[in-house]
Amino acid sequence: MNISEILWLIPFLPLLGFLILAFFGKKIPRGLVPVIGTGVVGISALITIVAGINFLSNATPGAVIEQHLWTWFSIGSFHSEITLHLDALSLVFIFVITFVGTLIHMFSSEYMKDDEGYSRFFAYMNLFVFSMLVLVLSNDLLLLYLGWEGVGLCSFLLIGFYYGDTKDAEKNALAARKSFLVTRIGDTSMILGFFLLVKTFNTLNISEILHTAPQVWSSDSTLAVLAAALLLGGALGKSAQLPLQTWLPDAMAGPSPVSALIHAATMVTAGVYLLTRTYSLFELAPSVQIVVAAIGAITLFIASCSALVQRDIKRVLAYSTISQIGYMFLACGVGAWSAAIFHFMIHAFFKALLFLGAGAIILALHHEQDMFKMGGLRKKLPVIFWTFLFGSAALASLPLITAGFYSKDAILWYSFASTKGSVWLWILGSVSAFLTALYTFRMVFLTFYGDQKTEISHYPGLAIKIPLIILGVLSLIGGFIELPHNFGHFAPFGDFLHTILPPAVLNESVGVSEGVLQLVAGVLALLGLYLAWNMYGKQNATRRVSDMPFSPEVASFLASGWNFDKLYDTLFVRPMVWLSKIDEKDFVDGIYRGIGWFNLEMNETFSRSQNGKLRNYLIGIGLGAFVILTIILAL
Repeated sequence: MNISEILWLIPFLPLLGFLILAFFGKKIPRGLVPVIGTGVVGISALITIVAGINFLSNATPGAVIEQHLWTWFSIGSFHSEITLHLDALSLVFIFVITFVGTLIHMFSSEYMKDDEGYSRFFAYMNLFVFSMLVLVLSNDLLLLYLGWEGVGLCSFLLIGFYYGDTKDAEKNALAARKSFLVTRIGDTSMILGFFLLVKTFNTLNISEILHTAPQVWSSDSTLAVLAAALLLGGALGKSAQLPLQTWLPDAMAGPSPVSALIHAATMVTAGVYLLTRTYSLFELAPSVQIVVAAIGAITLFIASCSALVQRDIKRVLAYSTISQIGYMFLACGVGAWSAAIFHFMIHAFFKALLFLGAGAIILALHHEQDMFKMGGLRKKLPVIFWTFLFGSAALASLPLITAGFYSKDAILWYSFASTKGSVWLWILGSVSAFLTALYTFRMVFLTFYGDQKTEISHYPGLAIKIPLIILGVLSLIGGFIELPHNFGHFAPFGDFLHTILPPAVLNESVGVSEGVLQLVAGVLALLGLYLAWNMYGKQNATRRVSDMPFSPEVASFLASGWNFDKLYDTLFVRPMVWLSKIDEKDFVDGIYRGIGWFNLEMNETFSRSQNGKLRNYLIGIGLGAFVILTIILAL
């Protein structure tokens, strides 16, 4: 099978599903809606797997396969192509997007079945998958930007999905607007970066830009630093990293499958893709790369602290996503590009599992999300319990038995041992790993152990159980993935990615072996589990009511996400509103008010002439004719 001839089908099928459901959704039988919505993404996943097997079996190291569809526009020698680009990096992303996306769609078929916006929901989800696939398959900055903004639009539509006559409608609409506006800040930065790249290299082709940049820019030159910094701004917005992380916890207003899709397979990973796809620009700007590592380390720490005190199960997972994306940024910042992508893939498995598991719990408990009102579900919902436990173990990086341990350990090792790493980055990453284990098993014990506080109103069916089981298995064994490399030889996942991404450069005088740091990471994870068990799990647990031993002020500070919303409200929102009120009656507004007044007066004047009196109309015609004739004779 020629991959270059079928590549277009992968994004086209979800687009087709969107068009069918958007235009004919209300006329399609309700039972057929999930078949179409899930089926198109599932077929894309199958084509991706077939194309991936073909690519891995036949491709030489560093191979690239492209399918040119058409030329978007041409202006002289400058043109934009609609061309799909497949290499090792985009292959990993499209596999995660389509495969995990299919499982999320399958879950949604049962989770959303009683919702009146059933077809609308699947239409938005299909469009979301299409937009993300376009983003990661594009070889052109303009096409990438189309997918980038499509993802932003779909997140707005899905976060605010419950905008109707519900008690939380206003809050949901505000959350959707917040996500849209905050990410616009990063998007503006990114498009400015694209303008700079196009102005400098006179092309929109990503590969040409990345190939030419090292020949044009020297290391840490002004333009290289500016371009990398602007692209970083875009990545920070989409991936919810400091200082643009405030939108993500509020995005929990959307349905749980939406949260799974945003956090695991699509939107928040777009920033990681942008960093890795343009890695050569960041290596030309090492000062910006240091900032990437620092932002990732600080973000993962503050998000871990906030997750410790959340009561809403979905907000715990939201802050954990911010934290785990922080690990990916940390890896990119220290030059461990392959480690970042490995953790992206493993994170997609266990984070989709946890969000879907949380959704199943919320559905079972009649939409209750407060963990302190849960409890006692371990034996009542065994499939959800065991799969949720597998995902939690992977998130907490329990040593040896979970995929999360291997992907996170690689990042911690490179943050310490690479030439761009430092002991401080390793300390922040390791402390956060301990906090992750603590808040993760706090969530598990509060939800599944102790006394049952809320009656179960819904027991999950196969459409919910099957995705959970598949993702649960992958959360355990995903760390052992090996792929064909160098003409049929099987090698670790990282070696496969090194065909397109450079390996991290290790410091020759590390002084500590990776095994020692693995041991430290494993001990920290187990210590977090032990403390969570003592505080929340065992029968006489001390914190099942009073929670973390923080003062109310500290707990409130952490629960609010370190008060970043309040800070931004003080620094930006209130001054802007104040200036707007002062500027409300300035001379510029006076001009437009004057134009409006003049038009109203003229309207009133001419309205008086339309009084229905024939005599007045004849006089008007006569006067008009007299004036016209006078002008003609005068000329």
